Amino acid sequence: MKAQLRVAVACVSACLALAAGAQQPSPLDAVPEKMPNDIPYGTPISLERAQAAIAAAVGESKRRDWKLNVAVVDSGGRLVAFARMDGAQLGSIAISEHKARAAAMYRRETKAFETGVQAGNHYLLTLDDVIASRGGIPILDGGRLIGAIGCSGATGSQDEVVCRAGADAVKR
Repeated sequence: MKAQLRVAVACVSACLALAAGAQQPSPLDAVPEKMPNDIPYGTPISLERAQAAIAAAVGESKRRDWKLNVAVVDSGGRLVAFARMDGAQLGSIAISEHKARAAAMYRRETKAFETGVQAGNHYLLTLDDVIASRGGIPILDGGRLIGAIGCSGATGSQDEVVCRAGADAVKR
């Protein structure tokens, strides 16, 4: 009987602690004045510019002796151009496109998802087509989103460096 009483007291204490914690305001409940990442869409990236972004990314990757997969998607997240460098890991083919697609569809770098998940915002993983790994960067033209580039095959920070070179080469 004493053991049952202790279990009951422990359960009630745990419930009260959870209820008290639930009443604390969450940073997720903050309402920003402006909509974050409200980047307008522009005319989808052309094949010529997509290939130029890939060329710049591959050039940066070769300069550093990294073997990557590089994908460029249009503003709707559809593949426009792709390159797999010799020796790049096969598992990263789909990941490079996934990073580019997430960056275009959510109008932000995929690093934002990585940072959010690391900060404990696990709800981000419930969003469709999210990838919480850096290496996906939107491509802008005159402040409008025209596509995105995704790189995969190295560490996230290496993927990001190569993607930035590709995105910077074609942004206006």
